[in-house]
Amino acid sequence: MSRVGKKTIEIPKDVKINITDSVVEVQGPKGKLTAPIPAGVTLKVEDGKLIAERQDNQYTAIHGTTRALVANAVKGVSQGFTQEMDVVGVGYKAELKGRSITLALGYSHGIEFVLPEGITAKVEKLPRTITQYQTTITLSGIDREKIGQVAANMNRLRKPDAYKGKGIRYADRPMKLKPGKTGK
Repeated sequence: MSRVGKKTIEIPKDVKINITDSVVEVQGPKGKLTAPIPAGVTLKVEDGKLIAERQDNQYTAIHGTTRALVANAVKGVSQGFTQEMDVVGVGYKAELKGRSITLALGYSHGIEFVLPEGITAKVEKLPRTITQYQTTITLSGIDREKIGQVAANMNRLRKPDAYKGKGIRYADRPMKLKPGKTGK
């Protein structure tokens, strides 16, 4: 049984939903998103709530996935999503220039990271207790999948090292550092 698929999705008052055979269109104050509806799963609106139903038990896995994708679309067009990335390391910098972020990450050259359409960024210094903390890059947009992919691509530019934690890391994920060498 899919426990996720059984949950209903609350539809905010300012969100409009249009269900066709294979796609659901969600439109709200922040924008418009679409989510696929695979065969074997149907969506219906009742009393301001969206309900996902499946034909039989062979569609259990895709039932929960479809419901989660539609719930993310509803939340994205009404509230939006954000992801914070911390830039940690002596001399590491991030600077926003239009639709791109210029990063200095300890390489011999700077890196220009171009933001895709629909994603906005903010670079600011927040109060953190991380040693060698420099700045925080806040990514925001309506598409959760796109924000996650941009954050993963940014993290790949300089993964945090295991000893000092220098690099680009997710702000909401704690990082346990390895101990260095010990003297005798």
